[in-house]
Amino acid sequence: MKKFLYALSLSTLLATPLAGSANAAETVSILMEGVPDTEYVKALIPEFEKQTGIKVNIEVVNYAEMHTKLVPQLVAKKGSYSAIVVDFYWVGEFVKAGWMQPLDKRIADDKFDTTPYVPALMDLVGKVDGVTYMLPFYNYAMGLTYRTDLLADEKNKADFKAKYGSELTKPATWGDYLKQVEFFTKDGFNGVVNQGLRPDPIAMEWSNYLFANGGQFQDANWKATTNTEAGRAALSQYIQNINKYGPVGAASFGFDEAFNVMAQGKAYSYITYNFFRTSFDDKSKSSVVGKVEIMPVPGTAPGKSGSLNGAWGWAIPKSSPNPDAAWTFLKWVESFEIAKKRALAGGSPTRNDVFADADVLAKFPYAAALKDLLNQSHNFPTFTYTPQFVEVLGRELSLAVANQKTPEAALATVDKEFDELARKDGKLK
Repeated sequence: MKKFLYALSLSTLLATPLAGSANAAETVSILMEGVPDTEYVKALIPEFEKQTGIKVNIEVVNYAEMHTKLVPQLVAKKGSYSAIVVDFYWVGEFVKAGWMQPLDKRIADDKFDTTPYVPALMDLVGKVDGVTYMLPFYNYAMGLTYRTDLLADEKNKADFKAKYGSELTKPATWGDYLKQVEFFTKDGFNGVVNQGLRPDPIAMEWSNYLFANGGQFQDANWKATTNTEAGRAALSQYIQNINKYGPVGAASFGFDEAFNVMAQGKAYSYITYNFFRTSFDDKSKSSVVGKVEIMPVPGTAPGKSGSLNGAWGWAIPKSSPNPDAAWTFLKWVESFEIAKKRALAGGSPTRNDVFADADVLAKFPYAAALKDLLNQSHNFPTFTYTPQFVEVLGRELSLAVANQKTPEAALATVDKEFDELARKDGKLK
C-alpha cells in the first residue's frame, strides 16, 4: 500500500504540466561525464520532454575536462548549465564556494522522499552540515572484476596448487589476489590491467591498494598517513602490477582503455568501477560474456574489503538560468520509476528500493552483491581541497610508476602536501 501511495503521488506530481514552475519553451542544459549512467539517462530524456515540454540538452565530456568547464559557469552570475552533476570530491569545494543551491525547501514543498537513498551516499553526495545540496545520481564504488572461467579451469587449478601449495579459488585476501596476478601473467596474457592515467584514474585505483593493505589516507586528526608500511607496500605492489604483470602502456590508460583490455579477454583481472560489471556481459562490447564477475577488493583478511567508495550527485547551481525547470528534471530523473529504468538498463543505483526491486534482482542477480560492495567500501578524503589533493596524489604515484621516485619519497611528498592542504582547510591543527 505504501508503494502504491508513493507511486500515485509521484505520478500525480509529474503529470501536472510544469505546475507553474517552468516554461514549456525552456531548455535544461547539463554537463555530464561520458560514462554508462549518462547514456542511460540520455535514453530516457524523450519521456521527460514529452511529459513536461521542457527540452533537455546534455553535453558529454571526459572527466578531465569537467571541472575546468564547470568552474567558469559556476562563478558567473548567470551560467550556461541549468543543473550539474557533482563528483563526491568536488563537494567540499563547491559548498564552501557557495556555488550550489540548497534543495531542502524544494524537497519539502514537493514531498520528495529522500529516505530510500543509501544513507552513506546521502552523507557522501547529499547533505553537507545538515543541508541537502544534491540528490545521489549513481555510485561508483570500485570492485575487483576477475575471470571466473580461468579460476574454474582444471589445469590452472593443478598448476596453481603445484606452484603455491594452495587452491585456486576466488581470492579471499589481498595476498591471495597478488599470487593470482603473478600466476596468470604468462604467454602474452596479463594477470592484471591497470588505469594508470594521471591524475584521477591512478589516484582512484591506487586507493584500493592502500585500503587492501590496511592503510588509510589520514588519521582521526587529519594527519596524513600514506607514508607508512602499508602505504609503501601498496605503492610497490602497484608499480609491479602495472610494469611487470600488465599490458604495455597501462601507465597512460584511463578506464576505457583498461576496460577494453579486460573485455577483449587479454587480462585475468581489473579493479574498476562497479558500473562496468554490466558491460562485461554486453556482446557488443565484450568477448568474455559470462566469464567475468565482480567482488569487493579483498583486504588483509577474509571478510575485509579494500574497495574505494564513490558517487556523483545532481545539483542546481546558484548560477542556473532556470532552476525551477532544473528541479522538475531532478525530481523526475531521481523518481523510483526512472531510477529503476536506469538500473534495468545497467545503471548503478543509489536507492535501497531499487537495489531490492524484484525486477532488478531478476535481471541482475548480482545487484545484492553490488549493494554489499557499496556498503563495505572506504571513502576518499573529502574536504575543500580534495581536487588539489587528487592532483598531488596522481602526480606522485605517476612519478613512482615511472621510477623517477622511490615509493617512500613519493609518499613523503603526498603526506607533506596533504598536511598543508588539510591545515589550510582548518582540518589539521
